Amino acid sequence: MSSNKDKAVRTATVSIFGNLILAFAKGIAGYFGNSYALIADAIESTTDVFSSLLVLFGIRYSTKPADENHPYGHGRAETLVTFAVVGFLLISATIIAYESIHNIVTPHQTPEKFTLIVLGIIVIIKEVFYRFVSKKSDEANSSSLKADAWHHRSDAITSAMAFVGISIAIIFGPGYETADDWAALLASGFIIYNAYMIFRPALGEILDEHLYDDVIVQIREVAKTVDGVVDTEKCFVRKTGMTYLVDLHLTVDGNITVTEGHDIAHRLKDAIQLSIPEIADVLIHIEPNP
Repeated sequence: MSSNKDKAVRTATVSIFGNLILAFAKGIAGYFGNSYALIADAIESTTDVFSSLLVLFGIRYSTKPADENHPYGHGRAETLVTFAVVGFLLISATIIAYESIHNIVTPHQTPEKFTLIVLGIIVIIKEVFYRFVSKKSDEANSSSLKADAWHHRSDAITSAMAFVGISIAIIFGPGYETADDWAALLASGFIIYNAYMIFRPALGEILDEHLYDDVIVQIREVAKTVDGVVDTEKCFVRKTGMTYLVDLHLTVDGNITVTEGHDIAHRLKDAIQLSIPEIADVLIHIEPNP
């Protein structure tokens, strides 16, 4: 699991520095290019920096080993961080929506043409970031990193909306100066939707919702390969951080000794964890087969 942790930490660190650079670039371009949509983008990238820092902290803390006060480990901290990241997204959307409405009712200049070039580059960079971080979140099995990936996607959407709005303002001229502000307002709605898409699976994790049928199928397949296993019955899987905890009912021959049943359970546990390294622990209850 240290490999997953290192992978997640490196990815979160890349996100932090990437967002810092882009926030600065967008803020400068928006200010000199008379584009609030770009400034709104810069605001979102700034909040992304803080959320990525939070993700980094969550990954480091959630992967701490179990101790006396936390016998199941610290994995749920990552889910809590995911909720916090959702909060940052909602704050970003609220700020962007408020400022967009303010700028819509306030006369201002048409954005400069060079802002379109900046936005085009940003959309490409942010989409690349999204795909990179999303892939790493799948590899590391990290919900908070997945949330961080969606931050990049929401930023790409905001930039794409701004590109459309500024294009309209430049093409149609006077009277359409607020097109990029309307675009930023529309983008805030997309950000709220993305926040929900991140929040829903994280809520399922913290409530131990039944979400991991694929893992259960793998566990049952592994059980078939272990000598002494007659069958498997109940199997419950819950996610904690980047790992899973499993409760499994194992059926063995009712005529064997307790020691033999104990040994079979240990062999099964070892086989499961060897086959599925993301499983941190397996609690096995033995049932006798009549």
